[in-house]
Amino acid sequence: MIRPYLKVAYLQVIKPGIIMGNLISVAGGFFLASRGDIDWSLMWATVLGLSLVVASGCAINNCIDRDIDARMRRTCNRVTVTGELSGRTALLYGLLLGLLGFGLLAVRTNGVAVGFAVFGYLVYVGLYSLWMKRKSVYGTLVGSLSGAVPPVVGYCAVSGQFDAGAAILLLMFSLWQMPHSYAIAIFRYDDYAAANIPVLPVAEGIAKAKRQIVLYIAVFCLVTVLLPLGGYTGLTFMAVSCATSLWWLVMAFNGYRRGLEEQGWARRVFVLSIITITAISVTMALDFRAVPDALLVLNR
Repeated sequence: MIRPYLKVAYLQVIKPGIIMGNLISVAGGFFLASRGDIDWSLMWATVLGLSLVVASGCAINNCIDRDIDARMRRTCNRVTVTGELSGRTALLYGLLLGLLGFGLLAVRTNGVAVGFAVFGYLVYVGLYSLWMKRKSVYGTLVGSLSGAVPPVVGYCAVSGQFDAGAAILLLMFSLWQMPHSYAIAIFRYDDYAAANIPVLPVAEGIAKAKRQIVLYIAVFCLVTVLLPLGGYTGLTFMAVSCATSLWWLVMAFNGYRRGLEEQGWARRVFVLSIITITAISVTMALDFRAVPDALLVLNR
């Protein structure tokens, strides 16, 4: 019988908040590709399978980052740091979750969806967590690729191919990850500096991070309209995406006001990033359109 405190530890180590965020985006990609013809059995298998894969990556990441987490105020109470869950246990738990998740995706989806899930997992656990997060200012850029995979997996689970719609989702969610992550790094600056993690604000200064935030949000605004322009979504999606992303961009420009309290500003940019991507994920799931026949031919 598992003791109550261990039940909590097993839940905390998989980072439920991250799983929930990915669940929304994978469902958004799935519904976008389904265009109203929803295979509910496939949908639940895709969501559950990818949630298990994400949980696996989070558990193993906690195992890898124990030394870093111990030096950061935000993470020093994680169960793998306090010893409530040993590193070995977290690793084995993560591997088991990954086996279950990939197994479910392999049985119920298709090779393209599974391939992207594997790609995202290897980038996050291997390239990002084990190496670039600790060694390079470009770690955030590499990590953004893994963060953009869930909606693509949801989309490809339905379509069975990596087409223009999937490419737009990959680019859109990758771009979103950058200002989102830089905002966190600014309001958690002291934590990252204490752990010697070379995120952009720490390695090259907050001023450069501010410029990058504005640039990435501006490009993100442009990329989001490719979905309606490509015939994948309708005018409701365009209105919601433009309203939220432009609001986000205005908030980013507010970072140049005189007398600005930078940590408070960065928190607001972070909160708006969550609002923006949630609104976009929900709207693209509801405001789908049939892709024009000409575009379908080009994608073949």
